[in-house]
Amino acid sequence: MINYILVSAGAAIGGASRYWLSNFVYKFLPANFPYGTFTVNLIGSFLLGIIIYLLSDKGIISQNLRLFLTIGFCGGFTTFSTFSLETINLIRNAEFLFAALNVLLNVTLCLIATYIAYILAN
Repeated sequence: MINYILVSAGAAIGGASRYWLSNFVYKFLPANFPYGTFTVNLIGSFLLGIIIYLLSDKGIISQNLRLFLTIGFCGGFTTFSTFSLETINLIRNAEFLFAALNVLLNVTLCLIATYIAYILAN
């Protein structure tokens, strides 16, 4: 039962953090590209890599904290479903270049962010 509570609490904090960060990003960048979701996914990918490769794999954090941070916080923070929806909306609005750029940047840079976290952790 404690695992469900930890994951739920982490997801609530992660979701609220995503909402805040996405809105914060749009105070500085135009809304013609999903910069908020991109920023959230990039940071979330890096954080997940640090949590797993540095903290968890080396025994620095407990299994409970790992659940809270990875499945909970990072799961609630990052948002593949929103990324997908925003990409489809760009296509529907005939913004094909932005749609392709959104897919390319999210997939490529989020993988790179996780790999950088892995390198830094080792």
